Amino acid sequence: MCRTCLDRRSFLRLGALGAPALVAGCDGPPDLVSDAEVERMGLEAWEQIRGKSAVSRNGDYQQALDAVSRTLLASAGEAPEDWEILVFADPQINAFALPGRKIGVYEGMFEVTANPDQLAAIVGHEIGHLGAEHAQKRMSAQLAKTAGLQILSWILNVGDVQYAAEIAAALGVGVEVGLILPYGRDQELEADRLGLVAMDQAGFDAREAVPLWQNMQRAQSRRTPEFLATHPTPESRIRELEDILATL
Repeated sequence: MCRTCLDRRSFLRLGALGAPALVAGCDGPPDLVSDAEVERMGLEAWEQIRGKSAVSRNGDYQQALDAVSRTLLASAGEAPEDWEILVFADPQINAFALPGRKIGVYEGMFEVTANPDQLAAIVGHEIGHLGAEHAQKRMSAQLAKTAGLQILSWILNVGDVQYAAEIAAALGVGVEVGLILPYGRDQELEADRLGLVAMDQAGFDAREAVPLWQNMQRAQSRRTPEFLATHPTPESRIRELEDILATL
């Protein structure tokens, strides 16, 4: 059997150049998970969060969130009563969306939102994630990544390639850093764009998204470097928001 010899520099170069081809083209992988399955998982996750995280007792926060959410959803042609949007009693500055029309906003977010328009930027962003089916696309990307690496590992081992395990490991890092995480950042920016459009159509001041992120930038003194994060840095996000606002 022919034995292919690769030195460590060669397999690292292969890892850097070959990983994206294992998953999909530049538009991301095809949907590998059904809408029903994604919604089922989203609802299960929501119930788990509800079981572990206390719902906020701050009536003012929930009332403000309800008012903003109803306006955004009604403007988008959605029935607000079909959605569940709650404030959770946690000081972290964060919010999330789950398939099944569920959105959670943590109390800490209200410390950086100065007005209903800025809160609408948060809610509009999360609605944008769900409208663009980002959860389904992330799951599909992860499934494609796992399948691609399993096939690659089998090929390397069958071919008796030297450093087969190390090559597969290097390509695993290459896929994660080179495709999965940047794809997540692209989704964040797409949700920003969808959220700004929704704000504008619902009568909110979309320009308030910029001072919102300036507030969050001041509140967060340390962040993971952008190229290893699923969210853009506040600086790059503000630049993108300003570009989007110029088109509204």
